[in-house]
Amino acid sequence: MQVTTDDTTVDTTTAPATHRAPRRRWRFAALPAVVITLCGSGIGLYLNERDTREQTRELAVPSAPDWIELDVTAQDVDPTAQQLTLYVTPVPHGRFAAGPDSPAFARPVEITLAGTPKATLKAAEGETAPSQAVQVGMYDGTKTDYPFDRYRMEAFFGATSGGTAVPVGVVFTDTDPFFVVRPQATTAGNGTVALDARITRSRSTFILSWFMIAAMWAIALAVLGAAEVLFRKREGLVWPSLGWMAASLFALIGMRNSAPGAPPIGSLMDYVAFFWAEGIIAASLACTAWSGIRTEHRLRREREAAAEGS
Repeated sequence: MQVTTDDTTVDTTTAPATHRAPRRRWRFAALPAVVITLCGSGIGLYLNERDTREQTRELAVPSAPDWIELDVTAQDVDPTAQQLTLYVTPVPHGRFAAGPDSPAFARPVEITLAGTPKATLKAAEGETAPSQAVQVGMYDGTKTDYPFDRYRMEAFFGATSGGTAVPVGVVFTDTDPFFVVRPQATTAGNGTVALDARITRSRSTFILSWFMIAAMWAIALAVLGAAEVLFRKREGLVWPSLGWMAASLFALIGMRNSAPGAPPIGSLMDYVAFFWAEGIIAASLACTAWSGIRTEHRLRREREAAAEGS
């Protein structure tokens, strides 16, 4: 179409929007790139966590040829009971072993773990010492700080044979999937080993907890936005919307209860997201239902008035 103004002719015909095709192709290419980048980042984080957790650490291994190795495995962290379960396996070395590289003891050995509470492990002559579970108390931590709660643990390992102190070495392994135990050990003059460990939540627990917090806020704000639209449009009782809001209200309870590590009610995560999300959804549902009921009553009165007038 051509438009003539004074002595100038202007062509207003619009050409096909072929120039938008490259932009669409760029958008379609960007989506797989973003997915590949996120997946690659996730694989990198997984490999890093796999390589840094559940590692065997040799702590305070003595230089003497005759000593007792204690293979200590931290397997269960219980913040509620403030206890850490350690599985201790004594392994003899040198003259305490029945033979070269033999796990059997050549003489009886008594191993003492001084912690909270105190425990005693005995290895009989000519036998292999089995793994024994020992409960060690934790301190300096509050469970409701989830997922930022952290704890400390102290234990002292010593061994005697025939009333004589025996050098002790500790080989530590952490296997709890929800926590990371970072140990440090020091050796006393009599061969006793003092084990001091810091216990924190694992990286995967942190990531999942923050995802839950973000998801709770996202769902709550989505329900709030939908309620605002229905209120402004003066809609009636829109049952699909009301059902979705009610389902979201109860779905967040299930999501919160499935948080890794079973955090107690009143945790930091609750005050940051859960309580607020539940309050926003409940208020949005109530306001939407109240507005819908008023609208339905108004429409009913209008229909009755129109019927009487006719």
